[in-house]
Amino acid sequence: MLSNRTLVILLTALAPALWGTTYITASTVFEPGHPLLTATLRALPAGLILLAIARRRPRGAWWWKSVVLGTLNIAVFFGCLFVAADRLPGGVAAVIGGVQPLLVAVLGARFLGERINTLILGAGVAGVVGVGLIVLQAHAGLDALGVGAALGGAASMGVGTILAKRWAGSHAPIATTSWQLLAGGLVLAVATAVMEPLPTAVPGIAAILGHVYLAVVGTALAYVLWFRGIAILPTRIPAFLGLLSPIVALGIGLTVAGETLSLTQILGLVLVLASVAVAVVTSTRGSTPPGSRGASNTTGRRPAGAGVGARS
Repeated sequence: MLSNRTLVILLTALAPALWGTTYITASTVFEPGHPLLTATLRALPAGLILLAIARRRPRGAWWWKSVVLGTLNIAVFFGCLFVAADRLPGGVAAVIGGVQPLLVAVLGARFLGERINTLILGAGVAGVVGVGLIVLQAHAGLDALGVGAALGGAASMGVGTILAKRWAGSHAPIATTSWQLLAGGLVLAVATAVMEPLPTAVPGIAAILGHVYLAVVGTALAYVLWFRGIAILPTRIPAFLGLLSPIVALGIGLTVAGETLSLTQILGLVLVLASVAVAVVTSTRGSTPPGSRGASNTTGRRPAGAGVGARS
């Protein structure tokens, strides 16, 4: 029977697995040239769905915390993600985004007092190299704006992850996730209205279904699982689990497009899985279980018996 911690890790891993379907969805059924609109249509409907389920609104400090977290984790990250996907080959964007686990590990050690050692740093480097071997093509081109967007998205989500862990609350994860998605979606809507022209073509059935899937499954469900994992686990575990996303994308390519694995990609796959395993195992040894001192639920309900180390 699975332990509670193992179950939390597996459920958290489901989030990047679902995100692994984002690129193929965006690149095959959405009209190119509208990254901010795509991000807005991903965030706002998901936030409204979760708010209708949670039926709670922010109170007190959570009004401005929702805006800060929504801007970092949703608005900036989504915007940068789709700008990078629009201007870079998917492999380049994935490799640049792969620096996020390293960033989260360093920030977690600095601001949350989480342990970091050379093994974790080495695992972070191995993860970036592994992602590169899996998805990077020799002919991949670089675009300055696209590279900047990919780096900005990784940095924004990294900082947002640390703040989400630091700001513990007494609300359910589904509620705080909805507030972040709505706040971020509203920021994206304003940016879209100011910076991006509306599409000229009427979306087809495939595009509509793609948006529904991305909002409901790839965002609402995935982010509830993700922020719950951040609340309970050391932050580097969810961050390293994020490296599973390109593996899922690779699996989709093998299944749908009939691609085959090269020896280089197999090596990259081994490196990524090894880096994730190192992060999980080293974070589990000597760590406190969910509900003990220092384990805070930042996106929602604090686990029963949680300690007083959380900050508001």
